[in-house]
Amino acid sequence: MLEKFNESVAYIKGKTTIEPTIGIILGTGLGGLVNEIDVVDEIPYENIPNFPVSTVKSHSGKLILGKLGGKQVVAMQGRFHFYEGYNMQEVTFPVRVMKLLGIEKLFVSNASGGVNPDYEVGEIMIQDDHINLFPAHPLIGKNIDDLGPRFPDMSEPYDKGMIDLALKIANENNIKVAVGTYAGLTGPTLETPAEYKYVRVIGADAVGMSTVPEVIVARHMEIPCFAISIITDLGVPGKIHKVSLQDVIDVANRQEPKMTLIMKELISRL
Repeated sequence: MLEKFNESVAYIKGKTTIEPTIGIILGTGLGGLVNEIDVVDEIPYENIPNFPVSTVKSHSGKLILGKLGGKQVVAMQGRFHFYEGYNMQEVTFPVRVMKLLGIEKLFVSNASGGVNPDYEVGEIMIQDDHINLFPAHPLIGKNIDDLGPRFPDMSEPYDKGMIDLALKIANENNIKVAVGTYAGLTGPTLETPAEYKYVRVIGADAVGMSTVPEVIVARHMEIPCFAISIITDLGVPGKIHKVSLQDVIDVANRQEPKMTLIMKELISRL
């Protein structure tokens, strides 16, 4: 695996002069942050050795390299999901590659369903914790000691300093945000009413189909993480309605400028 990571890194380095210190993974309907990047190079996933290729129509499949907020960044415009049939090592492969490219912090966005009864559609939630409900774990198997320890600590999955700074930025710009726990499930079905209730009972505020594997792997490599969700639908009793992918994308698109402002300003202040 380490040889595969290094092969991908060598290819990317041969296609760009950017030396990224910030990694960004963009979720469903949330690719607009790329428009804020002073793009230097774009590399289609299918051109990168060993890279998976996104099969989800709402996810572009490009690695974006450039500058944002005075920092050199690498952004995934389109991520990989367990429900696409990839194993957890494939889902998280790009995070390993970004670390070997030199990133020092990882920023992640996602669209999710809200199970906290105080949330509304369009709520912006900064993640301060997560619950891993995936049936597979990205660190199962032989540990690569060069990348991280066999038993990584997860007492601070999301960086408290970045959370505090993001809350300050949101307050300065009159953007309402919540802070909560994200539960990661496989999908691709949205949850049943009973499943939404279960997720709430065990302590989550939102539920989605991504983020958790990438953050686990990032923390394995001691990369500080910041994650932000847009609540695109509600899994709250009395507020559960039939939801399509287009509904999710429409809500994400409406709220994206606020999320983008927070992330761009946060990156610039680090």
